[in-house]
Amino acid sequence: MKAFQIGQQNGIEALAATSRPDPVAGPGQAIVAPRLISLNNRDVQIIRGSYGARKPDERIPVSEGVGEVLSVGEGVTQVKPGDRVISGHFVNWAGGDFGYHAFGHDIGVTHDGWLAEKVAIPAASLIRVPDAIGDEDAAALAAAGLTAWNALVEVGKVKAGDLVLCLGTGGVAIFALQIAKANGARVAITSSSDEKLELARQLGADITINYRTHADWAAELMAQTGNAGADIVIETGGQGTLSQSIAAAAVNGRVIIIGVTAGQSMALPNYGTIIGKNLTLKGIANGSRAMLVALVRAVETNGIKTVVNKVFPFDQAPEAYAYLAAAGHVGKVMIQL
Repeated sequence: MKAFQIGQQNGIEALAATSRPDPVAGPGQAIVAPRLISLNNRDVQIIRGSYGARKPDERIPVSEGVGEVLSVGEGVTQVKPGDRVISGHFVNWAGGDFGYHAFGHDIGVTHDGWLAEKVAIPAASLIRVPDAIGDEDAAALAAAGLTAWNALVEVGKVKAGDLVLCLGTGGVAIFALQIAKANGARVAITSSSDEKLELARQLGADITINYRTHADWAAELMAQTGNAGADIVIETGGQGTLSQSIAAAAVNGRVIIIGVTAGQSMALPNYGTIIGKNLTLKGIANGSRAMLVALVRAVETNGIKTVVNKVFPFDQAPEAYAYLAAAGHVGKVMIQL
């Protein structure tokens, strides 16, 4: 079968086309033929060698997609050939509280991922996709969508009337915007591009802030909210934006820390604000299978549509990576087989 491997992890150019034997379903496994694959920022970090420890050069990357079950191994009753399925990338986290066990089987990291014509996945982690949810709307649910769901619903306890602040217009931020609106919340969103902010407004954003025009975007948010701030901050920027996220938070606000991309400064000049506002700062890592089941149900019920920026053919996977890395997109970048 055709596949891509991460190679020496020294940049986008390391991603290499390869050929592998077709996988065979072992006990408890299903063989899935990906139909549409969704890229995430961590996929770029992996290929650049900046996502944890070095991975084997032959690792097949990418943590999420939607595909069709081709065959199943001994003992599999959860799915059958012909089922359209997705899977969370933390295979071992079925439900309950997060634990380090989640990292033991991480699709696209510890085990081969979706960037191949066929992939072997533990059947217990697979979730059937309802007919009402199309491939484009399903492909990005297991990573970007699930992370946004965990941040907003499981940790943030979003409710009608809350103000949710999303940083940027990447996959997690756009899903967070849509999930927040489905829950009756208001949404503020930041970007360096007025064009991207216009698209966010079309999706329902109530407050938009260009952080190039307003470098102190936290102060601008406070000005636009009568100094109330955001009840929930979806912190996808990283250490370089955390200080402003704290400044932008409301009293008793929740800052959900996801991102690791915007700088590495550990300095928090407003450290005392965490106490003064009685803030909750919570780091999260994706979510469990049980959360993904709830998200799929919410997407089906509310008709939430994945915002897809561009779809590349499978043979142009390196170009898809480069396009995502350029950060000019709004929503998701995908690869089609």
